Amino acid sequence: MHISAKVDYGVRALLLLADRSPALVSAEALSAAQDLPREYAEVVLRELRKHGFVASKRGAAGGYQLARPAAQIPLGDVIARLGGSFVTVRANAPHTLTYDGVAQHLPALWGVVDDSLHGVLDAITLDDLLVGRLPRVS
Repeated sequence: MHISAKVDYGVRALLLLADRSPALVSAEALSAAQDLPREYAEVVLRELRKHGFVASKRGAAGGYQLARPAAQIPLGDVIARLGGSFVTVRANAPHTLTYDGVAQHLPALWGVVDDSLHGVLDAITLDDLLVGRLPRVS
């Protein structure tokens, strides 16, 4: 699994908005607080708004805030919308791959890994991550 800058910045932005909820946070304040490039932070915030994770208000007193409570935002949903498939092989989703011979079952393995990641990330909400309520690895 590769975590893109967009996914990393997006989750960091959502965590900051969750921490400061229900206050509005400007892109500039978010960028400074998380040490993110401002232009890229604005792009990520617009994409988060497009996907319904954040709401925005224009104007001098404007900014961004979560569109719904942090406890209702699963990380799996955020990561899937910002980054696409969790597991890719040479930029292809596992279910699109076919191999012959001894490697014929390899795409199924990558699919199981993808399903496992979904299972973990879909069970963790933004609120869980904010307070450090993460599942234990056994």
